[in-house]
Amino acid sequence: MKITIIGAGNMARSIATRALAGGHTVTITAKDPGKAVRLVDELREQAHGAGQVGAADESAVDQADIVVLAVPFDAARQLAASYGPRLGGKVLIDISNPVDASLDALVVPHGTSAAEQIAEAAGPQVRVVKAFNTTFATTLVSGQVGGTPLDVFVAGDDQAARKEVADLVTSGGLNPVDVGALKHARQLEGFQLLHMALQIREGGHGWASTIKIVAP
Repeated sequence: MKITIIGAGNMARSIATRALAGGHTVTITAKDPGKAVRLVDELREQAHGAGQVGAADESAVDQADIVVLAVPFDAARQLAASYGPRLGGKVLIDISNPVDASLDALVVPHGTSAAEQIAEAAGPQVRVVKAFNTTFATTLVSGQVGGTPLDVFVAGDDQAARKEVADLVTSGGLNPVDVGALKHARQLEGFQLLHMALQIREGGHGWASTIKIVAP
């Protein structure tokens, strides 16, 4: 698949790493073009998998099969509104966690989620999927914690879009968990708030843990 990642931070790096490991074509675009180029250079040096990676301007979203908003919630909502008319039929992945600075509360009203607000901003023609919000950049690069592949929870109203994202996750060596409709992003964002808070408390996990469902 052709994956365009908007953003050039730590999560962009880690998602690109998994996508390249899966053999996909990855394009990085960012507000700071120089930062996107530097990230691409780093990814090429790492040489993960058979995928290809490059940097481009915002026109990269037009050729993509999947567009990943690897930016904070407020920026993601603005970008969804801006790019929405150009993303008809495409899959748009929201990875954001709408948390306050103290990691004490969500900043979206009860009964909604960042993903649902982003879907509203993008418009009904865009297939929005929530994914990767429960994985930290530090663990996503390696794809595992303690030798166990990460779970990536996937929510979206379009079943085919969820399947595309699940295929991307699987190809990168991770385990997709399809949780159903986009409204379940509310729960994904809620338990990731707790997961994030656990990292910074005394004796916390230092951004090295993951959320995993273990079943017989």
